[in-house]
Parts: sequence; C-alpha cells; structure tokens
Amino acid sequence: MNIKSLIQKNRSYRRFHQEKTISNKTLVDLVDLARLSASGANLQPLKFILSCTPERNEKIFSTLAWAGYLKDWTGPAEGEKPAAYIIILGDSNITKSFGCDQGIAAQSILLGAVEKGWGGCILGSIQRKELREKLQIPSQLEILLVIALGKPAEKVEIETSKADGNIKYWRDEKDVHHVPKRPLQEIIVD
Repeated sequence: MNIKSLIQKNRSYRRFHQEKTISNKTLVDLVDLARLSASGANLQPLKFILSCTPERNEKIFSTLAWAGYLKDWTGPAEGEKPAAYIIILGDSNITKSFGCDQGIAAQSILLGAVEKGWGGCILGSIQRKELREKLQIPSQLEILLVIALGKPAEKVEIETSKADGNIKYWRDEKDVHHVPKRPLQEIIVD
C-alpha cells in the first residue's frame, strides 16, 4: 500500500469490533515505529504505556471523551470499545517542551496500525488527573495523547467541504461517519 493510500485509510475510527484483540507484541511494534520517527533536537522525550487487557482498557476508556461534534453520542458502546490503547507521555526530566513530537509519533503509530489492518483514533480530550491516578503514572510523565486501537466497526468517508466552509464531521442516517476536508486549492496560499 502506498503512503497516500495509508493516509486515506487512516481515519479517526471511534467504534471497533471489541472482540478482535490486539497483542502486546503488536503494540510494541507500533511504538517502535514512533521510536524511529523524528524528534525535535533528537531529544526523544516520549514514553509510552501499552494496554491490551480488558481491565486496564476499561480504566483508560473511562477517562476519555470521544467526539466533540457528535453531541448526542457519548462514545463507543459495549462491544464497540477499542481492543487496545497506547498512551503517549512526555518525560519532563528530559525536556519541559515536547513540541510536535507526540503528533509525529501518533501518526507513525496509526499508519503502522493501518498497514497491519487495524484502525485508531487520537484522543486529546482526557481526564488526565483521573487517568494518572488509575494507572499510577509518575508525576514527571506528562499525559499528552491517548491512541485507541482496534478493528474498525464503522465506515468513515472523506469528502470535500461545502462552499460554506463547514468542516464538522457528522454521521448520516446509515451511521456512516463523514469527514469534510478543505479543498487542496483552498489550503495552498502561494
């Protein structure tokens, strides 16, 4: 699969086939992609927590908010929850500023997941204090992002945003998730 195909297939999936498990080895392989990715000043300040057990997954799930634009949807129902998570942390003993390292790492992880037949969602709406307590995360590790992973159980379609410029994602009557993208000619300024 070429890079454009991987990127097009790499959507923010929010519903999964919960019974399709992901191994810890797969999570380690995905974090290795993040490890090999670029890092500002090559500081490599990111650390990762891996989760693929139902008990630990539930602790993480309970601290997340899922889709800001979908006001009537509170997140995946039982049977649709992610099979695994990767929590991206920033080690403040290495640096106090993580720049865009977590974004680079998250994209590498998700592209690797897509290549392996999985899907995921990057979540930044996290009850950080609660997650820190539930997983006993040391204070020098800043919780940056959570990546939910699993076998997608929903269809996500990319479409060009309308002339009104509305870019809010939405679901239709068949529960297809639509993601409007600004046209290329609109984002290139010169």
